[in-house]
Amino acid sequence: MNTAIRNPPQRLVVGISGASGVTYGVRVLDALRELGVESHLVVTRAALLTLSQETDLTPDDLTGRADVVHKLADVGATIASGSFRTLGMIIAPCSVRTMSEIATGVTSNLLTRAADVVLKERRPLVLMVRETPFHLGHLRTMTALTEMGAIIAPPLPAFYARPKSIEDIVDQSVGRALDLFGLDWSAVRRWDGLKGAPEA
Repeated sequence: MNTAIRNPPQRLVVGISGASGVTYGVRVLDALRELGVESHLVVTRAALLTLSQETDLTPDDLTGRADVVHKLADVGATIASGSFRTLGMIIAPCSVRTMSEIATGVTSNLLTRAADVVLKERRPLVLMVRETPFHLGHLRTMTALTEMGAIIAPPLPAFYARPKSIEDIVDQSVGRALDLFGLDWSAVRRWDGLKGAPEA
């Protein structure tokens, strides 16, 4: 009798690195809480600095949104092993440094180690890369990561959704990123065809 578990546990690894846009990671955690998906959070020191500059949240406010919080230096954490089953990992936002470290496979902390594990286990790794403009080295790194199985998903506004606030823009990007894990967040506005389009 085959007793294999065919459906992975409803848990997602969330990494927040030091790029601008820490609010994306905050809203990922909020969305997972709403969806009933267990979140495993790992945050870089630079991300905490960005948190203090871009929001009024404290580190405790951030970590309080996660179900499980892992220390950056804890390379013995559950998420450092492929035997710990997850839906995958999202890094929101993802700095160029973090992206580049993952691409080399030479990981220096739990965030990049967890991402490496997700890649080797052939699970979805979504990188919400926050940088512009890109130089050729950035583009080549993104190509290499895509060839390795990662998904590069910069948070770009969807104006068809008629956002009325920055929060609307952030939530749309977060929701579309979560779509890549098969998670349907109610904050996403779905395209349902043209309305009142002029005749050709």
